Parts: sequence; structure tokens; C-alpha cells
Amino acid sequence: MQYTLKKSLGQHFLKDASICIKIKEALLEQEIAQLLEVGPGGGALTQHIYDIPTKDFKAIELDTEKVNFLLHTYPELEGKLINADFLEMNVPFSDEFVVVGNFPYNISTQIVFKVLDWKLQVPVMIGMFQKEVAERIAAKPNSKAYGILSVLAQAFYDVTYLFDVPPQSFTPPPKVMSGVIQMKRKANFPTMLSEKSFYHIVKMAFGQRRKMLRNPLKPYFTTAQLEDPIFTKRAENLTFEDYAALTFKMHIAST
Repeated sequence: MQYTLKKSLGQHFLKDASICIKIKEALLEQEIAQLLEVGPGGGALTQHIYDIPTKDFKAIELDTEKVNFLLHTYPELEGKLINADFLEMNVPFSDEFVVVGNFPYNISTQIVFKVLDWKLQVPVMIGMFQKEVAERIAAKPNSKAYGILSVLAQAFYDVTYLFDVPPQSFTPPPKVMSGVIQMKRKANFPTMLSEKSFYHIVKMAFGQRRKMLRNPLKPYFTTAQLEDPIFTKRAENLTFEDYAALTFKMHIAST
């Protein structure tokens, strides 16, 4: 049984077994109660990880053709495959689970935001991204790669860039390098007025990242507050702790 490549779904299928084994090794360093694979595709990674000792394993795949292929090739996955859109699905387990996957490039950042929504149930995520995106998630302040994704992810997770994955590890080979990162949930989240206000102030700040913060954040602080030296900095100069602290000083509720 064969399957076809669907470019519309951002599909680049992993074919390098050594990369799959490295991802599995990273997984085995974690305590895994339950495991969710996002976008198993043709099953290159799935065949290495579905039998990791856990209470339960599930894989979610949007492409019905791939689901049928996986069930035909790996009958032991019966009952473990969910044919659905990860971005639209409800949380798949009632308690904690680890997320892993070779994520479709066209929705990879949205996958991170979905994991952030589920952070109380997701202690670890290990995922493959386009290298540029992986570096943005792991980027530190005062760098060009540091942005909204960096701040929001690192407020709740410790992010580690694990390794590069070259284009030839895929079929078809993408035109860019890929990278695997690990996100491990922090024991303590930063204190903030609310997640809504935190997300809002970060997004507003980076909306005009080349300007001093007093410009994009002017609607949320008094003239006197804007005299604070922190507002002469740019969005990329602040840590997630800085943004969390600012949420308590905002005088207009975020919408």
C-alpha cells in the first residue's frame, strides 16, 4: 500500500532512522505517562516510539490516506490513531501527556501555541521544526531571533535546542535545515496579572519591535509610568519576567 505526498499539508516525510532514534532517546530521558505524536505521516518516527512503555499512546493525523496507510502497515496502531486536525481537537487525555512530532512546517508555530494552551497537562514537548522557527523558540533576549514565540514559550517552559536535521533526512528534502527542540515545563511560572494581559502586552510590544517600548505600549501606561527607563528599551531587550511584571502596572485592561 502506497501513499501520496500532499504539499498543501506541508508534508516532508522523515526517512532517516538515525534521527528517529535520536528523538526516541530524548523521549526516553523523560517520565512519560502518556504520549501523543502529532503528524505521524508515513510512520517513520511512529514505528520507533509507539511501543515506549507508557499508559497510553495516541497519534493524530489529519490526512485520512496516511491514517489508512498506517493502520495497514502497523495493525498494532488500531485504536491509537486519531484522524483529525490537531489545531481543532480537544485535549486527548484526561491527565498529563508528552507531545512529540515532526511537525508540518505550515502549522508548527500554531502547534506551540496549542501546547501552551494545554501546558498544565503537557510537561514536555519534543518537536522538529524548520530550523529558523526552532531557533526563534529557543532564542534569548537581545537577539534578532527573539520574539513573541520566544517570550511566550519560555515563560512556561525551559527550551533546549537539541540538534540539527539536514534536508536529506526527508522525502522530499525541504529547502531549509530543520531542528529538534525540547520544551520542558517550568516548576514555577512567572507571576503575572493574567495570562491574557501577558500575551497582550508581549504581542503589542513586538508589533513595533524596532521602536522604544513607550511607542507600542503608550495606550496601557500613564505618562508618568512611561518615564521609567524600561520604556526606552525595545521589545527584544526585555525578559519574560519583565513582561510579566509590567502586567501589574497596566492601567487599561487588555481586550
